Amino acid sequence: MNEPVIEVKNLSVCYDKTPAIWEVGFQIHAGQLVGILGPNGAGKSTLLKTLLGHIAPLSGTVALFGTAPKRAASRTAFVPQRSSVDWEFPVTVFDVVLMGCYRRLGLFRRAGSAERRLVEETLDRVGMLAYRDRQISELSGGQQQRVFLARALVQNADLYLMDEPFAGVDMATEKALMELLQGLKQEGKTVVIVHHDLVAAKELFDRAILLSTCLIASGPTDEVLTADHLNRAYGLSAQLLEEVRRSSAARQMGR
Repeated sequence: MNEPVIEVKNLSVCYDKTPAIWEVGFQIHAGQLVGILGPNGAGKSTLLKTLLGHIAPLSGTVALFGTAPKRAASRTAFVPQRSSVDWEFPVTVFDVVLMGCYRRLGLFRRAGSAERRLVEETLDRVGMLAYRDRQISELSGGQQQRVFLARALVQNADLYLMDEPFAGVDMATEKALMELLQGLKQEGKTVVIVHHDLVAAKELFDRAILLSTCLIASGPTDEVLTADHLNRAYGLSAQLLEEVRRSSAARQMGR
């Protein structure tokens, strides 16, 4: 198999001597759609920030495309949690997406017609071209999420890291996002998503990483989301596990 896009070995991260991630290791390869799952406080967002190079590990290593995360920044795009963004900042939809072009352009080049055309095409791809001149504060939660996905898409990255992109979005946006993610996978891109919905995870992700500070399991989603693994991660009762299974079956029938 080819060199992994992401390789994590014995990774530990602490906040004020409190472990957030402890001796976690896994590999992710090109063209995979991977979910990072686990209960609140399990270390999911911390793992994502460490993959981005925003947090230094206490021990262990992280490699993206065989090098340090910051050296792989030109090949990586990030979609943050919507709650972490200042949506009152006075900027239009078009300008937010255009910001995604500046990594490729550099500090001293201005966006030209090619970049503006790319922004328009990408906004059309996510169903937001009609809103190009709107202030971002005027958008719904689902529309805001589409805009930040568009900003990531114009970077034409090889690896997309996303922190809860489905949180608080409507069903139409959820469906559109799922289609876009499948499209990225078909293009050979690698997508890693922090996610909380165990039911949706089974149909959305090829592979899953289940955390609860330590690594519970990593691999094909059906092999990770077993009763034993979920019980270790969440302490779920047999009744709750059965409810998850029923909800998953109902969701499949409704598609």
